[in-house]
Amino acid sequence: MLDRLNALKAENKRLRELLADTSPSDAPVQLDDQKVLQEVGIYRYHHPLENAAAYLPRLNDIESRVAALIREGHAIETSNTFTFDNSLAKGRKMSDDLAKLMLRAYNAEADNSIRSLKAGNVQTAKRRLEASRTAITRLGAMMQMHISDAYHLLRIEEIELTADWLMMKQEEKEREREERARLREERRVEKELAEERARLDKERALLLQTLETLSAAGTTNPDLVQRLADIDQAIAENDYRAANIRAGYVYVISNRGAFGQGVVKIGLTRRLEPADRVSELSGASVPFRFDIHTIYFSEDAVTLETELHRHFADRALNQANPRKEFFFATPAEVREVLATKVGNLLEFTEDAEATEYFQSLSSWPAQRRAVDEDAGSTL
Repeated sequence: MLDRLNALKAENKRLRELLADTSPSDAPVQLDDQKVLQEVGIYRYHHPLENAAAYLPRLNDIESRVAALIREGHAIETSNTFTFDNSLAKGRKMSDDLAKLMLRAYNAEADNSIRSLKAGNVQTAKRRLEASRTAITRLGAMMQMHISDAYHLLRIEEIELTADWLMMKQEEKEREREERARLREERRVEKELAEERARLDKERALLLQTLETLSAAGTTNPDLVQRLADIDQAIAENDYRAANIRAGYVYVISNRGAFGQGVVKIGLTRRLEPADRVSELSGASVPFRFDIHTIYFSEDAVTLETELHRHFADRALNQANPRKEFFFATPAEVREVLATKVGNLLEFTEDAEATEYFQSLSSWPAQRRAVDEDAGSTL
């Protein structure tokens, strides 16, 4: 009994010395997700599939294969020749018990990594699991104990698939949200066009009735005749807008107080009054109103907006989501590109008034105000 106790003490001392080892392979794992995300950059799918639902059978298959490796004893490998107290049977019993303990610790780390996965911290999870495997190999060196390659790769694949699934779900939700917003906008435009057509029809009927009355009396009114022609033109334009969903307004706006100087939003709206869309964007989600640099009508506004987005794609604020419409660009730069595509621009304001921002700036904390003014002077 005394010999066994001494052996355990010696093994405990050896394990402590191993834990204190500071070799390069034992460097601390970076757990700051923000730093890791900056290192990795844009998320790349490890196992690209069609949609989020397609990942579920793969994950279920991984779960079955993990269980099979554990059941068959191939998850963790250890020496069959380790002896304890000069007994091979005792050595194997000790190896098996320690292997179960080590495998439980490894699986706990793997399960915890999967449970705590977010759409972007897959690298942190993989590094943690790799560190756990390395620690088990080091601590079980005397028994040649290590997590098998097949099992480790399987659990790494499980992390990657789970991360891909989470990212795909997030992207699908974003697309669904944007599609709902697009449909709401289309319904609003359809309603506006229908109401405008009804108003024009009513005014046209009244004009015709008035002109018929004047004609019966042997007279006419040139102003009313011209007004009728204008209404007929407005009706034709309204019908064209209703039939051509690609026609609309491309707008260039900025919000210095919210996003800083040298940042613009390039968007599209089919509203009859495009400034109404800008007013909506200036709502409670931003601290200041947007300034309008231009609102340009195009018969193919969809293509025009796409070309502008493509031109400034490498300067997009959000490089992870190409559907966002904010870019590091000055209004003058956008004007130059827009002019090459549509020719002469009748109205374009390069300087933003930023009235609310400048009215508020003097009341900001001095330190914050100095930082903002310094940033503005360098852009």
